Amino acid sequence: MRSYQPDLTPPWKRSAPVPEVPADRDLVVEEVATGFCGAVIRCEAGTVTLEDRFGKHRVFPLEPRGFLLEGKVVTLVRPSAAPARPTRTASGSVAVPGARARVARAGRIYVEGRHDAELVERVWGDDLRIEGVVVEYLEGVDDLPSIVAEFGPGPDARLGVLVDHLVPGSKESRIAAQVTSPDVLVVGHPYIDVWEAVKPSSLGIPAWPTVPRGQDWKTGVCRALGWPENTGAAWQHILSRVTSYKDLEPELLGRVEELIDFVTAP
Repeated sequence: MRSYQPDLTPPWKRSAPVPEVPADRDLVVEEVATGFCGAVIRCEAGTVTLEDRFGKHRVFPLEPRGFLLEGKVVTLVRPSAAPARPTRTASGSVAVPGARARVARAGRIYVEGRHDAELVERVWGDDLRIEGVVVEYLEGVDDLPSIVAEFGPGPDARLGVLVDHLVPGSKESRIAAQVTSPDVLVVGHPYIDVWEAVKPSSLGIPAWPTVPRGQDWKTGVCRALGWPENTGAAWQHILSRVTSYKDLEPELLGRVEELIDFVTAP
């Protein structure tokens, strides 16, 4: 039978217990060792990711007594499986708990491909359902003028189109210029592919690699980053790292918001 061993540490040297605080999203804390202060954006097994006011991300272990909350030492713990109801959607809009999806409008938003549609759904899905806006993908914009004509846009059925690589002198810009209806808004971002609209910092890479002309861009990206040359799997990895508008570049954010405003205008 084990004998009782008393704690002979003097009372003034004993560590006082500190509260355990769930690392809920948007909780602002300071990491004790480095002084890095930021809001919780992600908490996974054993680690927490903080974002400071400049948008910089740092990952820290969930060590006991590892953080300061309002100047007091705390131990951050992983939140329970039932987190508090979010007050914001992934796009940053005010969440409307229990809101039903609106009946789909006659207006639409067209995007170039499936990846574009999945990214828009990831960030703006809640907003689009409340507004009754349907997003469809085109598999390219080569036939955009005829697609617009077939849609038959009007004041009560506005059409918004998001185009990849819409820069002066590009093929995409020449095609977009052929669409002149006042009930159609064609906007775009400067990236070769919508993958690039995801911030490199959200993926843990320093920058998107430069792919030589004549080489398939997505395959070239996988090679340069040392990823398996499976673009479908690569995209799922990229998409999994997008949790809110903060993970996207402003050049895409502004254009999607512009399209939503256009097709929902009275």
